[in-house]
Amino acid sequence: MIINEELTAAFNAKPKLDINKIKKMTPGQLDQIKAYGSGAENLLANKDFALFVHHYKFELMEQMAAINGYSAEADAHRIAAVHNMGGINNFIASLQKASWYKNKVVVSQQPKEEDPAQ
Repeated sequence: MIINEELTAAFNAKPKLDINKIKKMTPGQLDQIKAYGSGAENLLANKDFALFVHHYKFELMEQMAAINGYSAEADAHRIAAVHNMGGINNFIASLQKASWYKNKVVVSQQPKEEDPAQ
């Protein structure tokens, strides 16, 4: 794969943030986090995307079920399948994390309500 400008721009679009420094972020950084989180939420809510993810997981489980015996080669295939499953689970977790960050930023930007007890 040849690295081009579009791929470089996509790589650089990933927000780099420390969630403890939301108050010190520029409006542009906050907008970037919200846009990134919205994209993640769209993927998580997309039924077609979820279907493909689950089909991939089922395929991995079928591969594991088809592995017979306990040879070094069979164990290597099991380990590879488990790593693939972990990878897809980590990917979904990264989408959930991006969505959580977006919601954290949105909540931090909402005006504070006055305490009615005062």
